[in-house]
Amino acid sequence: MSTVIVDKAAPRRTVKYGSMSRDRTWALRWSYFFLTLFAIFSLVPPLYMLITSLKTSAEISAATNPWWVFHPTLENYIGLLTSNQFLTFFRNSAFVSIFVVTITMLISVPAAFALARMRFWGSATLATGVFLTYLIPDTLLFLPLFKMFAVFSDFTGIQLINRWYVLLIVYPTLTVPFCTWIMIGYFASIPKELDEAAIIDGASWFQTLTRIFIPVAMPGIIAATIFAFTVSWAQFLYPLVFTTSTDQLVLPVGIITSLIKGDVFNWGQIMTGALLGAAPPLIIYAFLMDYYIAGLTAGATKG
Repeated sequence: MSTVIVDKAAPRRTVKYGSMSRDRTWALRWSYFFLTLFAIFSLVPPLYMLITSLKTSAEISAATNPWWVFHPTLENYIGLLTSNQFLTFFRNSAFVSIFVVTITMLISVPAAFALARMRFWGSATLATGVFLTYLIPDTLLFLPLFKMFAVFSDFTGIQLINRWYVLLIVYPTLTVPFCTWIMIGYFASIPKELDEAAIIDGASWFQTLTRIFIPVAMPGIIAATIFAFTVSWAQFLYPLVFTTSTDQLVLPVGIITSLIKGDVFNWGQIMTGALLGAAPPLIIYAFLMDYYIAGLTAGATKG
């Protein structure tokens, strides 16, 4: 029978709970410090835009305190919201964004499903190529795209340049690759047993996509929709190049071209137009982000 010798003189390790508490306290303080800096850095420009939009042109030119409104007015908002030109810009942006989101989802969802679930030769390479396509900046693409559409218009007689609907063809070059990449990740994370069981039950690939994968991957679809809408609503370079007439401009370009005349900047209406233009994406984020978070938490539990 063996005996165990316990050395009572051996030192015991002690945990300094006070030290751990102090470390967590300092970490929390630094977190709040950097979050405060980030909030100030993010919120100061919109606040300045709001303050400037409530000023008259005379008060802006007076160059008094830029962070205070001495005589607040809504004439900038009334002037833009009653302007047919501004409403035309807004309508064009709405049409372009809605159509681009629809086109993007109709292309990216089936493409992502095929690349993620319907394994075929070269699917992984093709998926990587789709993402690398998104990395090409639009500053390099707009010149060859403009030349292609100009040659097409001259050859066929179909006028595409200086038409707002040309953006329906151009914008998906930015939205489809990234949305497809997002959806590939969501479709790849779904268990293989779901589509295998559907195929055994006699479902086609289309039925598997529409009845099983789209409901399960709804958070990813919402995220891709938000991205496509934001890109198509805020894009500036492509509409600046492809559209020139006032009735064909979208909101980001229309605000700049109509409210800046020579060296005269109508800062009050420029800031007002920028705030009104930022309202639709903010509203969409406010509503859809709740569904996005709910979808993520719902997918984490069973039953």
